Amino acid sequence: MKEPIIQVKNLVAAYDDRIVLDKINLDIYSGESMIILGRSGCGKSTLLRHMIGLAKPVDGQILVRGRDITMMSEDERIEILKNIGMLFQSAALFNSMTIGDNVAFPLRAHTDLKENIIQIMIKMKLQLVGLSGFDKFKPAQLSGGMKKRAGLARAIAMDPEILFCDEPSAGLDPIVAAGIDNLILKLKKAFEMTIVIVTHELESVFIIADRIAMMHEGKIIAIGTKEELQKSQDPLVQQFLNRQADKEEIDREKHLNSILG
Repeated sequence: MKEPIIQVKNLVAAYDDRIVLDKINLDIYSGESMIILGRSGCGKSTLLRHMIGLAKPVDGQILVRGRDITMMSEDERIEILKNIGMLFQSAALFNSMTIGDNVAFPLRAHTDLKENIIQIMIKMKLQLVGLSGFDKFKPAQLSGGMKKRAGLARAIAMDPEILFCDEPSAGLDPIVAAGIDNLILKLKKAFEMTIVIVTHELESVFIIADRIAMMHEGKIIAIGTKEELQKSQDPLVQQFLNRQADKEEIDREKHLNSILG
């Protein structure tokens, strides 16, 4: 098998004296969609923060293309992050900027592109996420789903090799959420990106995942394809999958009832 693009080795993380990641090991391969799955508080968002260098571990390594980001200087880490896109759970748009300026922000900060080229890039990225013509809008003028799309446009502004997404469909109704999931898949194919997604929503998992790493109380308890996890004999895995399936069926029924009045 080819070398992983990301390697997490014996990662330990703590808040104060509480261990929140306990010797995590995870390999992620170029071009795959890896879903980090688990209920709230299991440590999945903390793992993501460490993988993009926003937090420093107590112990362990995180290798990106064979380079340990936990040991890099700030300048070295910034260079690595130029090849990484990030979609935050809230989209994290700058409310004082237009959508176009939000998309342009990393291009202006990290490249020497001329402004006319940047304007072309803005239009291209917004078109890719279905927001053509919204470059002059402010975030407050957009719906939740449109904000996520704008956040995606900014995340892919520099054609990243790796895209991280934190709960990309959280807080969206099922139809809008499915649209975001399908958009992520479309962008993965268009840019041949490696995608790492943190989520607790099974519908997203079954649309997007090549492989899944399931977390429980700071540990990875299972890694495999959708089919492999569904066949797992681990009671924690089955409990999560069955409980989530029941919850999503209830949510779909509520959504249908709201449409029908």
